[in-house]
Amino acid sequence: MTMPDPVTIAILKGRLEQIADEMDATLYRSAFNPIIAEARDACHGLYHAETGETLVQGTNGLPIFVGAMAFAVKAVIDKVAREGGVRPGETFLFNDPYDGGTHLNDIRLVRPIFRDGVLFCWMASAGHWLDVGGNVPGGYNPRATESFQEGIRIPPMRLMREGRIDPDVVALLAANSRVPTSNWGDLNGQINALDLGERRFHALVDEYGEAVLAAAFASFSDRAEALMRAAIAALPDGTYAFEDVLDNDGIDDTPLRIVLDLTIAGDSMELDFSRSAGAAQGPVNISRATTIAGCYVALKHVFTEVPANAGCLRPIRFRITEGSLLGALPPRPVAGYTETVLRLIGVIFGALAKADPARATAAPFGTINALSIAGHRADGSRWVMFSFFGGGLGGNPESDGLNHANNPISTATIPPVEILEAAYPVMFTDWALRPGSGGAGQHRGGLGAVYGIEVLTDASVSLLGERGKVAPFGVAGGEAAALNRFTWADEHGEHNPPMVSKITDIQLRAGGRLRLETPGGGGWGDPAQRDPEAAARDRRLGYLAPEAAQ
Repeated sequence: MTMPDPVTIAILKGRLEQIADEMDATLYRSAFNPIIAEARDACHGLYHAETGETLVQGTNGLPIFVGAMAFAVKAVIDKVAREGGVRPGETFLFNDPYDGGTHLNDIRLVRPIFRDGVLFCWMASAGHWLDVGGNVPGGYNPRATESFQEGIRIPPMRLMREGRIDPDVVALLAANSRVPTSNWGDLNGQINALDLGERRFHALVDEYGEAVLAAAFASFSDRAEALMRAAIAALPDGTYAFEDVLDNDGIDDTPLRIVLDLTIAGDSMELDFSRSAGAAQGPVNISRATTIAGCYVALKHVFTEVPANAGCLRPIRFRITEGSLLGALPPRPVAGYTETVLRLIGVIFGALAKADPARATAAPFGTINALSIAGHRADGSRWVMFSFFGGGLGGNPESDGLNHANNPISTATIPPVEILEAAYPVMFTDWALRPGSGGAGQHRGGLGAVYGIEVLTDASVSLLGERGKVAPFGVAGGEAAALNRFTWADEHGEHNPPMVSKITDIQLRAGGRLRLETPGGGGWGDPAQRDPEAAARDRRLGYLAPEAAQ
């Protein structure tokens, strides 16, 4: 295989990323569901024809989806190998969280791309659908003990044959959702994104030829591997241990340890999670594929110079106990996978901070606070609002953490208040920074937020969150951030969840109120070393709690 020159490689990389970005934009602009259309909880990419490994991802899609999608594509490859092959015009749909998925709401479409009758690569789309059944509207069931209580589980199946949608599959999807019209819009948005991507890709290959594109794919992965090996080799050899905990699993109010032993040997790295907790009763388990995808995201945050494709994982070995919290098997519940992935990313940050303090980043706020509110409008139609919320990012060697940001699990944005109020019968009474919520430090943690919500119709409420008992940690002498706090008020007064940040089946009358106070990020460095001008600015802007300002 003749390798294209470096300029051509760079051009093709940019062109392919642009294709993925266009696919993202197509879905964002056509989805019915605000979590995709506004929060951008979706992604698209290109994947290897034989292995399913990530070749190219866009610049806007969720990294956690991209990392897990390689396993999803491999699941489809294995399926068609068992069943006699794949044909042009086919598209596969599934959400199996144990076989390349994340949780049941994340619907994946996988399409083969052929050139002259030969499979050349795969394209894939992932998006978070609003509701796929289960005991709780929106799918985040904090009391689930089996995945059956979280929604419908779909193994890889053919959605399209010869370019036509199978109506039986659509009927099955519609029958298992409280909001089938929303899901129908999202499905068509994903199909249209794949259609566009396929057209753009064929035009690119027509311009450069199959041999050049195949060589470029190999070059992308080889370059990512080389840069990752160089980054690892620059770290001191040794084993660095770090651990953190989840508050509980929503069923048993006992902390769950996530323990990492990170070993660096030359230009390779081992991430050993074998000392972590066993499987949880409640919905905070994650599959091996999701664990590896979370590691991919964390390493990309630390080694920003490494391109985002499967090559960056070649120097990494993983030790994950099958059947454990981080290696879940069916039917362990997984709806709250985000909370565990966030803790996983944090322990990687913590271990690498010991290996190289110059790269140390304090813990981010570490919970999406998955909030579901559902009810019926005056005309009897059903509504389901699902949203996630922001908090503070950790301080780092160069700067304070960001205020009211999204978690490092993704590049998603926090749904705007105007969109949520326009789409659902709710009114936000508070949307503000939370003073004093960031950990103190030479570079302080970013601030969390305060959200107040009033429901305008009778509604049921569920929350699946974290960091209500163990705060986001500081590093290099920095202090921990504030804890997560959730309350609701009804005609009987104000209430707190027994599990702190996890509860289901709150029943509110119209006019009932919720209040969510999210954590900030941990601080970096000794607070006594903070620049006096920065401290004065914090006081002037009201970033500090009253006692700290004094």
